[in-house]
Amino acid sequence: MMPVQKSKDMNSEINERHTLIRGLGLIAAISVIIGNVIGTGVFLKARVMTCNVGSPTWVLIAWIAAGLLSLAGALTYAELTAMKPHAAGPYVFLRDSYGRLSSFLFGWMQMFIARTGAQASVAVVFAIALNDYLDGGLKQTLFKTTIIGYDYEVTSLQIIAVVIIAIFTTLNCLSVSLSGQIATALTAIKIGLVIFVGLGAFVFVTGGSFANFSLASTSGTCEGVADAVRYGSGEYTFLAGFAAAMLAALWGYDGWDNLSFVAGEVKNPNRNIPIAIIGSVLLVIFLYVAVHVAYFYILDPTSIASVSKSSSVAKVVVSKFFGGDAASLGTGIAVAVFTVGLMLSSLGTLHTSILSASRIPYAMAEDGLMFKGFSKVSVNAVPINGVLFQGVWASILALSGSFDTLTDYVIFGSWLFYALITSSIFIFRKRHPEIERPYRAFGYPVVPVVFLLVAGWLLVTTVISTPTQSLAGIVLIILGMPVYYYLVNKGRQAADNAE
Repeated sequence: MMPVQKSKDMNSEINERHTLIRGLGLIAAISVIIGNVIGTGVFLKARVMTCNVGSPTWVLIAWIAAGLLSLAGALTYAELTAMKPHAAGPYVFLRDSYGRLSSFLFGWMQMFIARTGAQASVAVVFAIALNDYLDGGLKQTLFKTTIIGYDYEVTSLQIIAVVIIAIFTTLNCLSVSLSGQIATALTAIKIGLVIFVGLGAFVFVTGGSFANFSLASTSGTCEGVADAVRYGSGEYTFLAGFAAAMLAALWGYDGWDNLSFVAGEVKNPNRNIPIAIIGSVLLVIFLYVAVHVAYFYILDPTSIASVSKSSSVAKVVVSKFFGGDAASLGTGIAVAVFTVGLMLSSLGTLHTSILSASRIPYAMAEDGLMFKGFSKVSVNAVPINGVLFQGVWASILALSGSFDTLTDYVIFGSWLFYALITSSIFIFRKRHPEIERPYRAFGYPVVPVVFLLVAGWLLVTTVISTPTQSLAGIVLIILGMPVYYYLVNKGRQAADNAE
């Protein structure tokens, strides 16, 4: 009988291992957030924001205001996530406050459109940057046809994007602790790149001036910026321009909620989750504002507004390092460092997105609201089917070329869910005052109310400015309802059969 008992004990031990484990320490938790937040926005958005508001001061105000709004959301999420440190936290918050349908539609949008579309986009951005770095030698058209009147082609850059997705999908299948270590390394590169650009502007460039902050952009080319939100045009109003600048800045901060998706794998969650969420947002605000001060110290507003749409203000600033001579060895090295750093930065965003988003189908499957196979956890404590699924789907989106359109469509839906998730703090405070809250949101109820008011303003602005995209986004989300009712009915039938 002893061998049988030993076998049972071993099986029990293996089954216990096949669950998510808390393998992310504080530094890794911070890296999961910053690694997703710092992408290309801090290097690209200065141009369009200067076109929107005209002056450096208002650009900085927009970044600070957007940062404070993100902080308001982070303070609220910190309480919710520390209170319920589970996998796919926002999904859990919605489920426990507004019901299973709302949480399913949120998960549906994240799985099939928002997260996987963003992953496809980031991977293609990496391929494009690599092609530019190699002077365009990589891009080749591999396949071209016309489908229902639309031209469609597959290029070598899309294939490179798929390979990159496959590599980081594989890395995320290994273990959560290794994923955390990779996130930490890539996040260090991201922070280093921002510091390199910001500090280098003062150390390696001569001729900068704080007098640029007293100037305004009145004759910048503002390529691709609509007259309605372009400072100095006949159709311009400041409110519309500032709203556009805020939206651009908020895009740069997007991802501050990333840790809540892997909260079930954070060590000492009661302490580490609030510190990581709030500390990360504060650090990003400081880095973003500091690097934009450096931009305007080197370039006047008109010069920034006239930067080509295909380039970035950061790259123009770096190209002025060591005298700005393109033939100079120092300048060439500086530009190369920036370009490679930007590519690695995009890889960091891809990696942390795969890490966090793969927990969504896992949590849904645990609730019976997604196919059972997604609840499988590997011997390395990774929800492996969720990781593999999103890798395959993101690759399909990268090959289809539809990812940018899809992610544009869910802007409205994303902010709608942000508002619902944030408002759940009021429901939990009223319904469950007895639940332990290791961290209580600073400034409650004012802070979450301010976030909700601004979120409402952004929703209204989005509907007015892009009604077609907003409606399309809602339709894409509603398409998940038949799947929801199918899974619910399937679960009921299984329960009835079991009885």
